[in-house]
Amino acid sequence: MNDQTHQVTLRFADGATHSVQTEVGRSVLDVALQAGAPLIHQCHSGSCSSCIATLCEGDAITRPGATASLLSSEYAAGQRLLCVTRAQSDCVFELPYTSTAGQVTPVTAHAFVDSVDRLAANVIRLNLELAEGDWLDFRPGQYLQIEVPGVEALRSYSPSSIAADLPRLSLLVRLLPAGAMSTWLQEGARPDDVVKVKGPYGAFFLREEHRRAKHIFIAGGTGLAPILSMIDGIRQWGGRKPQMLLNFGCATPDALFCLDELELRRQWLPSLETRITVDRGAEGALLSGSPVAALREGDVTGPDTVAYLCGPQPMIDAATRRLIELGVPPEHIYSEQFVASN
Repeated sequence: MNDQTHQVTLRFADGATHSVQTEVGRSVLDVALQAGAPLIHQCHSGSCSSCIATLCEGDAITRPGATASLLSSEYAAGQRLLCVTRAQSDCVFELPYTSTAGQVTPVTAHAFVDSVDRLAANVIRLNLELAEGDWLDFRPGQYLQIEVPGVEALRSYSPSSIAADLPRLSLLVRLLPAGAMSTWLQEGARPDDVVKVKGPYGAFFLREEHRRAKHIFIAGGTGLAPILSMIDGIRQWGGRKPQMLLNFGCATPDALFCLDELELRRQWLPSLETRITVDRGAEGALLSGSPVAALREGDVTGPDTVAYLCGPQPMIDAATRRLIELGVPPEHIYSEQFVASN
């Protein structure tokens, strides 16, 4: 081996490994994909976090001039986005998913609008049905890209439904002032309109290797969508279901949505506990404060506990710190930041 190449070993959560020889100036992701490694990826620019991995051995840096969505603390802890990472020596990376997870290839499909339902002042459910002859697959928690009709803008949404519901898809959309998708949904969308759907994408999905562990879900706003998909995914599992806790919150009571659906899931899944929070105006069974504040001593029942977080970045950061304090291993905490596209 000459000094212009380095051996990079990719270690998946199921123990499978792939080793590749990097070339100077090329990203780990590009070299690994060329060698056939089943890595999850999307943007190739450091902005989506789909290709996140943890550097366990060796030296690897972010490409000079590249921007990455990692916090400085995450980078210091060894996390890297492989699309903008270059190996400086022989390296070992750990992937937070199994070697089969990346085998679901993104595709482009067409879907018809089935209905557009207002759930709250700023939340709409968009129900779609895939066109006959078109198909895609996804894991609970992954996201799809929807092309907004008329403007050709792409917006990313995690289905609140599961693959077993296909050809029907349900998406939860937060309405934004002058947002491309928001404007179309409120002013232009009609039943039987056709939209283009691409996906799936993302490394945020339900890990079946943790199926016996306690599951903690923390969701803010429309971050509830992938969590609903995950809970319904667990319902599909055979055998005894794990203990589950869902903390879901919005700013005010009138901003809450899907509460009837959550109650229905509690009836279907006796092992599911829900805590609904609002920042202000709490009454009755609603808790005052954030979904993070609703975490309690005793919620973490052992070192195998796994947590899924989806919502704004400050909520994710606070939840991560609190869960680690309560005893959840950092490597068992999975998160997806929901940000406004505009």
